[in-house]
Parts: sequence; structure tokens; C-alpha cells
Amino acid sequence: MKRSLLVAAPLVGALVLAGCGGTSEADSSGSPEPGALPVVAAFYPLGYALERVGGKRVDVTSLTKPGAEPHDVELTPRDVADLARSSLVVYEKGFQPAVDDAISSQVDTAKALDVATEVDLTVAATDDGHDHGGGEEHGDEGDVDPHFWLDPTRYASAVKAIAEKLAAVDPAGATAYRANAETMVAELTTLDTEFTTGLRTCTNRDLVTGHVAFAYLADRYDLHQSGVSGLSPDAEPNAATMKDIVEHVREHKVTTIYAEPLVSRDLTETIAKESGATVAVLDPIEGLSKASAGSDYFEIMRSNLTALRKGLGCS
Repeated sequence: MKRSLLVAAPLVGALVLAGCGGTSEADSSGSPEPGALPVVAAFYPLGYALERVGGKRVDVTSLTKPGAEPHDVELTPRDVADLARSSLVVYEKGFQPAVDDAISSQVDTAKALDVATEVDLTVAATDDGHDHGGGEEHGDEGDVDPHFWLDPTRYASAVKAIAEKLAAVDPAGATAYRANAETMVAELTTLDTEFTTGLRTCTNRDLVTGHVAFAYLADRYDLHQSGVSGLSPDAEPNAATMKDIVEHVREHKVTTIYAEPLVSRDLTETIAKESGATVAVLDPIEGLSKASAGSDYFEIMRSNLTALRKGLGCS
């Protein structure tokens, strides 16, 4: 595992979930066919994989609507009803506690897929053990990063698991599900090669981001992540932490600090102003919005690659 540096204030409390209604997500090949299976995804990357693997045989509803932070969703009565009637629910246990609670009370275990049981989730948001911000040990130290889909190879594991689970709940579609998964996995393999090649020659491998959502990307492509805030993008760094990250940026000659489309840029812009760096956007792809640099996972990931190559000085 590559080492990551966290420069962040402690998380304030647990992850809080805030409201959104269920949102239908149409498959790229068209509307679901009559009688399509009602399936639910907890947030965008899982919903996108369900759409691609399920095709017209599934009707996907997302618990996190476009533009919402998945960390910050809470479930409405309609969301709970969608869960209860669904043929399959795909989620990541531990990422959205309210979703976990609703699934445990509303969904038969045979109709639920927790991708955390199928993907290698062993990369910590930080493992440097450093003491930042006036002697406080940060709450994220050692916490596992949930954003596995930013490593295409781990995302591929989730895609395969979704295909097998769909095949179990709808055996008549098993061949189609597995074929669709194979196609998507091939695309992810190509994407992984593009990242490996594109980031091989960077002059700077220090990745400074708004919050530590990029541990899997950093681990996969030999980058060293630093975060202004922790696993929760709402965590506010104190003055000592801000000073620490400015010094880190200067010491490591970091020229670009990466903000996110769904999070305020105020902190990253302050760090950039104090350190002489510039601000660019790196998307953790937790959801789609008008600010997204693409219409789907692959387009946004390739936009991320372009931003990384420019900011890290890759030839």
C-alpha cells in the first residue's frame, strides 16, 4: 500500500445523512423494458454499474439524486418504499449509515448486495501516523477509504459481483448480465491502462485534495495523497492544520490543489492563495451534477486524468 499523508481536522461526529428522494436512472441503451426488475442503488457509481450490467432488464432507482453528496443523504418515505419493493438493492455498508439501517429493517438479505464484501477495501484514507494541527491525532487515521471506484480494477470487482447477484435474482437474464459485465470490465481495464501510462512520468507525485477521497487512486497509481479535510468533506480544519498544509504544499513544490464539484472551494482556494498554487477540479464521482466534467463515470475519470496530468506535470 502506498503511503498517504492526511492533513485534516478531526471529523466532527459521525457522517450525517440529509434528504433526497428516489431518482430513476435510465440505461444508456434506452428505457427499461416492460416488466423490468425494480432495483435500487445507494449512490451513483453503484447505480451506473447496475444500469450497464442490467441493461433494459432493470429499472434503476438511486437513493442519492444528482447533485447531492452521498455522505449527506437521508431517506424519505418514498425511498424506504422503493427499498421494500425492490428485487435487488446494491449498497456499500458503512458509507451511508441511514441506508444501512433501512436495508437491515426493510430488505431481505437475499435481495441485498453489499459491495464492501466483494471488493478489496483495505486502503486507509491515511496511514502515515503523523500528528497534525496542534498535537491532535485525527479521527481518520487508519480509517478505510470507501471510494473504491476510483481504482478501475476494484470497480471491476463490484461490476462482476453485481452481475452474479442479478443472475441469482433473475436467472433468465444471467447470460445477458454476465456479457454486459464482461464488456464493462474490458472498458475498465482500458481505463486502468490509460491512467497507468498517463501518470507514469509525472514530475510531482504529491496529490493535494479537498478531502481524502482518493486513497485508492493514489494507491493504484503511485501518488501520495494529502487532504485539506478528512473522509467527511464537511470537516473543518483549524488554523494550525491550514498552516501545516500550506507548508506541505510549499515544501513539496505542489503547483495544483484539487477541489471537488460538490464541495465548496473556499478552503482549497485559501490554501492556494497562501501557498502560490492554483486550484483545479478532481471529481471523486460520488454523484453527477451540472458541474460534472462528463455525463458518466468513464468521461469523468478521463477528465480527472487530464487534470492530474496537468497538475502533476506529467509529460
